Amino acid sequence: MNLLEAMRIYVRVVERGSISGAARDLNIGQPAASERIERLEKYLGCRLLLRSARAFNCTPDGVTFYERSKMILHAVEQAVAEVSNDEQVLRGTIRVAAPHCFGETVVPEALTLVRGVYPQLDLELVLNDRIVDLVTEGVDISFRLGQLGEGAFIARQLGQVGRVLVAAPGYLSQHGPITEPSDLVKHPFIRVQGMFGTDQLPLRHVTTVVESAPIHTAIKASHWRPMYEMIIAGVGIGVLEEPACVDALVDGQLVRILPQFEALPLDLNVLIQAQRPVPPRVRMIVTMLKKCTSEILGRVQVDCGEVANRFKALPDDDVSALLKLV
Repeated sequence: MNLLEAMRIYVRVVERGSISGAARDLNIGQPAASERIERLEKYLGCRLLLRSARAFNCTPDGVTFYERSKMILHAVEQAVAEVSNDEQVLRGTIRVAAPHCFGETVVPEALTLVRGVYPQLDLELVLNDRIVDLVTEGVDISFRLGQLGEGAFIARQLGQVGRVLVAAPGYLSQHGPITEPSDLVKHPFIRVQGMFGTDQLPLRHVTTVVESAPIHTAIKASHWRPMYEMIIAGVGIGVLEEPACVDALVDGQLVRILPQFEALPLDLNVLIQAQRPVPPRVRMIVTMLKKCTSEILGRVQVDCGEVANRFKALPDDDVSALLKLV
């Protein structure tokens, strides 16, 4: 039996919470994954997983074996990296998580650049607007906007992703200009579920004074794209992340509402698992993602006049700090 391969399968099964999910991640059949786990248990002479009709739990031995296997697999990766003089030969799989809008507008270009430098590296992109736990989802690197949430991870803020209050020119010509924050409540507001749930829109004046303007939520969507299309179509007004709307603003399909105000930006953080040691490929990819993400966001930033650049590249010494366990 290939013990390292069996350990790799077992670790992914535990992290994904299902054998079928782990099998998809590893590009093997579910029967093969189940058979490897059964052979591993027979080899070890103990039960690792307690299975039920809908789920499974790790036994105490299973938890211990998972933790040790994780350390061993990381040690193997580090050993290979340390004796290899060619950083271009970076192999293995990196799972990257991101929220939908940021993950669809910024991350693909960043991963394309990474793949160009490391063509033998396999990349998996997981998009989800809910807060993803890196360990249970088996994610190596996560971009997170807004609140960090709970979990075992190391996080460093990269900067902020701006948001813009917008409308279609045709909508404003039909319904009249919006000149004051108090005017917003008179117009149908379109938003993604979970954003501005209190029907209050925080706005920051160029003088840094923050005030909350009442809004009337007319349409809620579970994904940013329908919201974008409806705003473009003149159904109502809304707030979009800068990378999602900068082209439409340049083309004149959208215009900024209340340009003297700024919708509060979202903090952008990069997260990795709090594990020892940090896999070399994770360390290298985080460094590259930091640099190319900075460049991409710099290009897609909306010109907000007096509002300063919201994206600050993470210095190299902070990248080193990110990759040290605390």
